Amino acid sequence: MLDQYQEIRQGEKGAWVSIGAYIVLSGCKLAAGYGFASAALVADGFNNLTDIIASTAVLIGLRISQKPPDEDHPYGHFRAETIAALIASFIMATVGLQVLISAVQSLFAGDRAAPGLLSVWVALGSAVAMAGVYLYNRRLAKRINNHALMAAAKDNLSDALVSVGAAVGIIGARLGMPWLDPVAALAVGLIICKTAWEIFYSSTHALTDGFNQKDLRSLRGTIEHTKGVRSIKDIKARVHGSNVLIDVVVQVDPNLSLVESHRISDEIERRMERKHNIMSVHVHVEPLGLIEQLPGRR
Repeated sequence: MLDQYQEIRQGEKGAWVSIGAYIVLSGCKLAAGYGFASAALVADGFNNLTDIIASTAVLIGLRISQKPPDEDHPYGHFRAETIAALIASFIMATVGLQVLISAVQSLFAGDRAAPGLLSVWVALGSAVAMAGVYLYNRRLAKRINNHALMAAAKDNLSDALVSVGAAVGIIGARLGMPWLDPVAALAVGLIICKTAWEIFYSSTHALTDGFNQKDLRSLRGTIEHTKGVRSIKDIKARVHGSNVLIDVVVQVDPNLSLVESHRISDEIERRMERKHNIMSVHVHVEPLGLIEQLPGRR
């Protein structure tokens, strides 16, 4: 368990990097967007404001999840990460709808001035910065196997793409297509809402003990190939924060001793930790075909 808590603390670094980048970029985008009359850049700036809140929620969740198990939480507090992500999705959806409404109003407004040239460079510079943050967080999330940080990294990538879209809209507006800027703002709003939905779906899926069937088949294959395992009677898995909890019932040779059966159970746990980085495995061992092999049974 100590290693898991250390990994969560490392994940905080990624959250802080995201928060710092979003604070600087949102300020620059909103200032440039309002100063140079760019609806797309203003929308992108509000997008980054929601990202500050979302990253802060992830950070708080990471902090809470480090609390050790207690009387009320025997499995620990790891699901605080998932709850924080769920709250962040609601915040992002609210702001995304506000951006969509503003973009539609701007699209049907009267004459619009072309955005200033500097707003283009602000948008492109932001895209490059967020691409760098995405690469850092993705690499860190893979190294420590942190699902919350990987979700944040995906949000970083969408932010980089949003800034590219904002730059395209601004350039189009300066080339005599003023409607392209609010259209780009509309696209930004849709991306915010799409990201919010994806985070909401993955969070609720985990909180209701949903688990990816492809991953479950991979876990099952590892256990089936463990020496001494004759078959798997039942296997279940669920996500607990960034951790996976597994309950499996395996069948073994009924002539094995208790010590030998226990060794098979230990080997399953070692293989799951080594191959899948899963340290919470509950193994129940049953004899295979015991009833059929008893004297007098046919």
